[in-house]
Amino acid sequence: MPWDPGRLPALTGRTFVITGATAGIGYFAAEQLAAAGARVVLTARSAPKGERVLRTLRDTVPGAEASVVGLDLASLASVRRAAGELARLPRIDGMFLNGGSMAMGRSDLTDDGLPMMLGTHTVAAFALVASVLPALATAGREHGTVPRVVHASTGFVARARARVDDVAAVPRTAIAAYVKAKTVTEVFAFELDRRLRAQALPVASIVSRPGVGVDAKTPERAGVRDATTPYQRNPSAPWAQGKDTAAWSGVRALSDPEARGGEYYAPTGALRGRPVRIAPLPRTAAPGGDLAARVWGQLEALAGTVLAV
Repeated sequence: MPWDPGRLPALTGRTFVITGATAGIGYFAAEQLAAAGARVVLTARSAPKGERVLRTLRDTVPGAEASVVGLDLASLASVRRAAGELARLPRIDGMFLNGGSMAMGRSDLTDDGLPMMLGTHTVAAFALVASVLPALATAGREHGTVPRVVHASTGFVARARARVDDVAAVPRTAIAAYVKAKTVTEVFAFELDRRLRAQALPVASIVSRPGVGVDAKTPERAGVRDATTPYQRNPSAPWAQGKDTAAWSGVRALSDPEARGGEYYAPTGALRGRPVRIAPLPRTAAPGGDLAARVWGQLEALAGTVLAV
């Protein structure tokens, strides 16, 4: 049966954690999951904004089970605190690693001195997974399910080759830094799935990409997309989609009963469309040699933590 984003499977009793949930794709992923009965945990750097978006979610989806956890992806100390709070949840059935800064300056650094793009999109996600993985595995064993870690990538990875042998090296341009961060994300995601399988852990690692979501086509939501939020012009708008539909690939990866670890979900078109399973890129899914292991080791060093799998 074709996947219908408007008719998700019943998700009552399941809990999903979403980073970057106070804006755009992350918010709409939370809204769609909540509408299907899931409990959603929104992470937010700003407590006031988190509470405002939580009210918007509850107004839009009456009866939604939702909560907010403070998380600043630019601070590994904040990641550790948030992970401790998340690990105490009764269960976690999936995490959508959607958040990350779009700061464009080469000199922009996280609190830990890491390049901002790499630090927030990739290293923070690695550290979060390292801390929450035991809770995911426990949920899988106790409930007979396979919780998912869904990583958000971008179509730019397929169109521009980025070297990842030196993970921390900073490219000259902002777009190159973004592509590199997402390329490293894909290498990590597929290596994580291989290691999970090797250890027979009941957790899956899946990659998704949203296509292009633009403000001009995004439904209004208070505090998410309204007169109080910055409007970003995008020349691709006539061919693109709203951020609500850009959330579909991540939502399918989290909720499709037939989704499996190591898969990749993306829109049918280059910029938009219903989510479908596509073939991963060989250079990120199977980079050859020991590159994936070296990337993993560098991420452990940058995150200051061991991901024991």
